[in-house]
Amino acid sequence: MWVLLAVLVVVAGFALRLNAMLVVTVAGIVAAAIAGLSPLEVLNAFGEGFAGSRSVTVFVLTLPVIGLIERYGLQHEARRLISQLRLLTTGRLLALYLLIRQATAALGLTSIGGPAQTVRPLIAPMAEGAAERRYDGPVSERVQEKIKGFSASADTVGLFFGEDIFVAIGSILLITGFVDATYHLKLEALDIALWAIPTGIAALLIHGTRLLLLDRRLDRMVAEDRDRPGAEAEVPR
Repeated sequence: MWVLLAVLVVVAGFALRLNAMLVVTVAGIVAAAIAGLSPLEVLNAFGEGFAGSRSVTVFVLTLPVIGLIERYGLQHEARRLISQLRLLTTGRLLALYLLIRQATAALGLTSIGGPAQTVRPLIAPMAEGAAERRYDGPVSERVQEKIKGFSASADTVGLFFGEDIFVAIGSILLITGFVDATYHLKLEALDIALWAIPTGIAALLIHGTRLLLLDRRLDRMVAEDRDRPGAEAEVPR
């Protein structure tokens, strides 16, 4: 029962709103000390845990890289590029990205896109640039937030409904393993992937239509902003 002191450390640390990483580390040390592990064994356990889950810490390298490329004009170049493509509106751009994201996820390429590495530094600025070109100038903050939300949704929907078509993805293996262990039914990963194709097509058509209709929604929002008194002062320059 003394090992439960580690749980008490976690509860107390979170209640005091301390750093989560520090709280979990201290709780692990407390549990190891109660179990009679030596300091070297504790350090070895932490090292093995870090090495086994090192992919979780990839963001430590990813975020500085994204910050650097944004600092040196990635968003500006993305806006400039989209301003030269007259036929590519905000909705059409996001619908195209949805198609590309879902197609690549279906091939198992789930890591080439994402909110941090693609949506924020590239897709969202391009979508905002298309809107600024369409409306001849900067748009209001609420229009920008709407565009950011739909940009993120294009990535999320494309990944979620595309990855299940790839037979070697973790979700497919989880389903087959769970059904086999719980219900003793033998499911083939290929069968699940094939049945995911109609769902993926439906998701592409439904959300793609929503993205194409986004231009009309933005038209109404911009018209409302321009008709509202004092709207010019709210538009960022």
